[in-house]
Amino acid sequence: MSTAIWPHVAAEELSRVQDLSLANELKWLLDALQDTLKSLKAGLEECAYLLAPTEHGSTLVVSSHRSESLKGFITRVGTRIVKGDIKLRLASLPIPKAYTSYPLAVSSAPHAPPLVLEQLTAARTLINACLDVVDASTWAGDSGDPHFISGQMRLLDVNIHEAKAALKGGADSEASTWWSSLIDENTFDPPLPSNLSFHLSILDAAVLLEVRTLELVTSTTPDHHSAFSFRDRVAVALGASKAQPHDEMGAVFVYKGQKVTVREKLRVESQDPNLMAAMAKLNALERSVALGRKALDMVMEKDD
Repeated sequence: MSTAIWPHVAAEELSRVQDLSLANELKWLLDALQDTLKSLKAGLEECAYLLAPTEHGSTLVVSSHRSESLKGFITRVGTRIVKGDIKLRLASLPIPKAYTSYPLAVSSAPHAPPLVLEQLTAARTLINACLDVVDASTWAGDSGDPHFISGQMRLLDVNIHEAKAALKGGADSEASTWWSSLIDENTFDPPLPSNLSFHLSILDAAVLLEVRTLELVTSTTPDHHSAFSFRDRVAVALGASKAQPHDEMGAVFVYKGQKVTVREKLRVESQDPNLMAAMAKLNALERSVALGRKALDMVMEKDD
C-alpha cells in the first residue's frame, strides 16, 4: 500500500512548501529559544548570587568523625575563607605549651595573604561568561540567525559544564593536588608550621579540608611500611591485611621543592548549602540548554 497526495502536487511545489514549513518551524523555534534564554539568565543570576560574597558569609563546621583530632569552623565569603579557628591533635604535631591542642587560626590582619578557593573563582568566572553569552544572544547578535544562536547555545553548554566540573572537583581536578596548591604560611596567625600542609578544595559541592604532617625524605628516613608492632607482623603472617594509617602512606611527594612523605593525614568534608543549591541549578540549566540545542539541530537538519 502506498500513500498518494490528492490532488497531485508537482515535485517543485512540494519542495517549496516543505522548505516554507521548515522555515516557519525554525522561526518559531528561534522565538521560543529567546524565552529559554530569558529563563537561563534568571537561573544563572541565581547561581551567581549563591557564589557571591554576602555580609555574613557561610560558617561551616569542620570536625573529624569519632575523634578529637580536628575540631573547628571556617567562614566562607564568596570565594574566600575569611575566618577560621581549628584545633588539631596529631601525634606528629607537638602541641605548644599552655595549649591542649595545636591552634590554627586564619589571620585577620589586613596584610595577611587571602585564602582563596580557586574552584569557586573559576565557577563564578564561567557563570559570568554565560551571562555575557545570553546578553549577546539577546541584544548584540542576530537572534534570527540559527547558526549564530546555535553557536551561542554551544558556548553556554561548554561554560555550564565547566562550571559544574569546578564545583564537582575530584581526583582529576588540579585543585586536588595538595603538593602544588600551596598556601602562604602567613595566611595563619601564628604562621603555619613548615611540616604542616593545609589544603582546601571543593568536592561534590562540599568544602573538603585535608591536613597533613610531613617528613623530609633523607637517606635515614625510616621505612614506614616496616614500622609494625610484633602483633601487626604476626597478624600479617597469618594472612590478615596490612593496616595502613592513611592512603598516602609510603608515597613520596615534591612539596615546596623538597621530597616529603605524609606521616599523618586528616580529611574532613563540610556540606555548604549554597554550593549544593548552585550545583543543582547548574544541572537543571545544563539540561535546558541540551534540549534547546537538540531541537535546533533537528530543525536545522544537522547530523547527530
